[in-house]
Amino acid sequence: MPGCFSLTASRDRCFRYSFSSHGLKSTTTDLGEGTIMHCWVPKSHSQSKPTLLLIHGIGANAMWQWHEFVAPLASRFNLYIPDLIFFGDSFSTRPDRSETFQAQCVVGLLEAHGVKKMSVAGISYGGFVAYSMAAQFGERIERLVLCCAGVCTEEKDMEKGMFQVRSVEEAVSILLPQRPQQVRQLLKISFHKPAKNVPSCFLNDFIEVMCTEHLQERKGLIQALHKDRKLSDLPKISHPTLIIWGEHDLVFPLELAHRLKRQIGESSQLVILKNAGHAINVEKPKEMYKHMKSFLIDPLAPPKQESHSNGRKVD
Repeated sequence: MPGCFSLTASRDRCFRYSFSSHGLKSTTTDLGEGTIMHCWVPKSHSQSKPTLLLIHGIGANAMWQWHEFVAPLASRFNLYIPDLIFFGDSFSTRPDRSETFQAQCVVGLLEAHGVKKMSVAGISYGGFVAYSMAAQFGERIERLVLCCAGVCTEEKDMEKGMFQVRSVEEAVSILLPQRPQQVRQLLKISFHKPAKNVPSCFLNDFIEVMCTEHLQERKGLIQALHKDRKLSDLPKISHPTLIIWGEHDLVFPLELAHRLKRQIGESSQLVILKNAGHAINVEKPKEMYKHMKSFLIDPLAPPKQESHSNGRKVD
């Protein structure tokens, strides 16, 4: 309720302070045609550092999904962390809801900041956008990290029962929760060990702060991902790619990780995080960072075989 203390808003302020204290500043860029994008960018871009773009998924703004990674990554990279269109302070009056459009907006944003080449890491929906960037603007992308991103899903997969949900409408109701019970369902399918007995007042607070703006537009994003999607239509990419996946992902099941590795081929490597679900950035941030660091900072390392993060390799 207006005037009441909001834990969600308080955390948002804490994340904002943390981003700022690690050398980032909040910027807003007008891309024209009714499109505005917010992005965290370096206060001072260093020519001696490589550039890394971090793209969030559906669920909250960029700060909430990447806050665990800013401190260790900011010292090694020029970090650019945008809010995708219809998240945070980013918005567009254009009707396009595709990941192709999101990718074009992100590239336009980076061009406005003078960034020509970068590595990209995307989690979940952000991985769809990252893959689209590589497909459309391949010469700009150096390395790619795709985390629990069901890029290779097909429309028919839902009909065949691959997912926890039976329809796009059901998926929308969980991914864009408007009631506490829907948040609990989201936690259940996103985490291997979800928090239990979270008070409804906290869940209502999260919904009010994070899940009510641009609701119809975000529904359109999810619907656009699913409609008429076929693996045969997915563009091929050949960038060095690290695929990171939670072993118990219920949002995008592990089969999609193997499918993605086959799609990209020899330039890709797959790491499976044990005892983790879809939200690996929350459940396993240290392991996820360890693999990202190894892959992004040592560009001459040859692709590894698929492995589990506890050291057990799968040939």
